[in-house]
Amino acid sequence: MSGGRLATPAVLLSTLAALAALAVLAALAWGADAPAAAGAAAHYGLDAAKSRLQFDFTQAGAKNRGAFRRFTVAMDFSPDNLAASRLQVSIEMNSFDTGDQERDDTLRSDDLFAVKKFPQARFSAAQIVRTQAGYEAVGKLTIRDQTHDLRVPFTFRTATEQGAAVGYMSGKTTIRRLDYGVGQGDWKATDQVSNDVVVSFALRLTAAH
Repeated sequence: MSGGRLATPAVLLSTLAALAALAVLAALAWGADAPAAAGAAAHYGLDAAKSRLQFDFTQAGAKNRGAFRRFTVAMDFSPDNLAASRLQVSIEMNSFDTGDQERDDTLRSDDLFAVKKFPQARFSAAQIVRTQAGYEAVGKLTIRDQTHDLRVPFTFRTATEQGAAVGYMSGKTTIRRLDYGVGQGDWKATDQVSNDVVVSFALRLTAAH
């Protein structure tokens, strides 16, 4: 207003347009500073033919290795949204192979894996955290009828192969077999079979469509 007179409609329109422009600029400026929304976690399944799950142990002073032939992996993962990332692993305990039939039969017995009574082992991680070396799955491992907390470090990388998204996950951790009841009676002794067992994995995962 000027000289006590009301502003003309043209002046009011121009003023409103200026205010609207300022509001748009302010919104754009706020949006530039605001963090981007976290990406949705991709769902991955196991490519069993190109994956391995192994365990190393010491028996009578000699190092030995076994492998599980049948297991499943389901993973939801996004490096930008770890809060939505999850990992589920299920292992068919009767599927292991150490290269020695007599030893395998002993490991399947009630005093060790007791595969008839406890046919599966499971690892369930509802939390994945970032570390200096990569990531860590924080969850619970169940073998036989025993469940304990376990943190599994791993690395993860993605690739596009033949137009499909895949993920490569690898790592290892150490568990103590006696914590899970793998060793009853005479097998509780650790002078012949080590208590520490190193579990390692190299997995190829395919993203679900």
